[in-house]
Amino acid sequence: MTGNEALDMFCYQCSQTARGTGCTLKGVCGKTPTVHRLQDNLLFAIKGIAAYMHMAREMGVSDDEVDAFMTKAYYATLTNVNFDAASFVALAEEAGMMNVRTMRLLKDTHVKNFGQPEPTPVPTGTRKGPGILVTGHNLRAMHELLKQTEGTGVNVYTHSEMLPAHGYPELKRYDHLAGNIGKAWFDQRQTFSDFTGPILVTTNCIVPPGDAYKDRVYVMDPVNVEDGKRVENYDFSEMIKHAQELPELPEAEGKVTLTTGFSAPVILSLAPRIRELVETGRIRHFFLVGGCDSPFMTGKYFREFVQKLPEDTVVLTLACGKYRINDLDLGDIEGIPRVIDLGQCNDAIDAIDVAVALAEMFGVGVNDLPLTLVVSWMEQKAAAILWSLLALGVKGIYLGPVAPAWVNDDILGVMVDRYDIRLVGDVEEDIRVMLGDVTAEEPGNEVMGSSGA
Repeated sequence: MTGNEALDMFCYQCSQTARGTGCTLKGVCGKTPTVHRLQDNLLFAIKGIAAYMHMAREMGVSDDEVDAFMTKAYYATLTNVNFDAASFVALAEEAGMMNVRTMRLLKDTHVKNFGQPEPTPVPTGTRKGPGILVTGHNLRAMHELLKQTEGTGVNVYTHSEMLPAHGYPELKRYDHLAGNIGKAWFDQRQTFSDFTGPILVTTNCIVPPGDAYKDRVYVMDPVNVEDGKRVENYDFSEMIKHAQELPELPEAEGKVTLTTGFSAPVILSLAPRIRELVETGRIRHFFLVGGCDSPFMTGKYFREFVQKLPEDTVVLTLACGKYRINDLDLGDIEGIPRVIDLGQCNDAIDAIDVAVALAEMFGVGVNDLPLTLVVSWMEQKAAAILWSLLALGVKGIYLGPVAPAWVNDDILGVMVDRYDIRLVGDVEEDIRVMLGDVTAEEPGNEVMGSSGA
């Protein structure tokens, strides 16, 4: 084996591992590479569920059925427990359904505490004065910080997945929720260096801080970095004082105004109008373009994709993948915006509800809607959401910018045959296939795992 060849498996979870270093061809226990990879896939999905359930528990809610599944699924990955590949595909689908329960639990508690999100314009400049920048997903942390900074002269800004906070009535009523700075999580080194105030990291997606700002980083459980200042029990007094002592931000107008807050009820209130526009051909197709973004250059596919879509199409977006496209001014189709931001990654539950409701309205199955999912993925939460969609029977998803590394030929066969998963390829060819102008068998439109990407 050369240094450039990928291992089909690497397992070192028990004492009987090959040569005491790791099983790379087949487990000494009898585990096959495919089972090993499917175990990893299941663990990735479970980790994604854990991220959402942690936030739900912070809001005081939980789900016994999800907790029981997590125990069962973790146990299935132990040494000498389960050698059956098919059962791990079934467990992954079950994980997907448990993630649906978790996302709905989290969404419901967000709405109960902060109101139903509504379309809201968000400035991207800064106000003169001290400021705190908040990144991550924890809306309870944002709420507590807004309460504690009220009347202090400290403005609060959002970054990355915290942008959707601006759409919640209970959060946006605070006048010092001043705007959004930066884009997806991986711009931290530059964005946080330029920002002069403290930075609060509430959930995952932290990048090891650079010297220019590491003394201004505050973290909350379970986030941690070396020398990070820890916030305990939602007490932000030290950080607020720190903000007041640091150099003020300038009065600066942003280059764009973003819009967020299109929850499922908002979109479905337009359902009769959407039906009319679809039936008269003024809206030809819907696309969900978003997901968990990554710093790969290949991620530019998603922006180019949206830029080249016909003007009679509408784009739903969510998660940090929206930053590839949410600054584009695509206008509207007779009052229906052509770019609709549904919110955070966990707000995928809204996308599911919208798709189901539209399918019922048109009297078809979800897979028969004029809807295509073009999803970017980066990490474990994206794996959980992908399996949610697959467990719900959604087919024909385009996935990118690269294929998941845990996929081998055996798993690829299942993903293609059972779920019709495809890997993004050439933008113009993909659009033609999605709109029905060519068939998927023509050159340039191969299934996932091909060289087309």
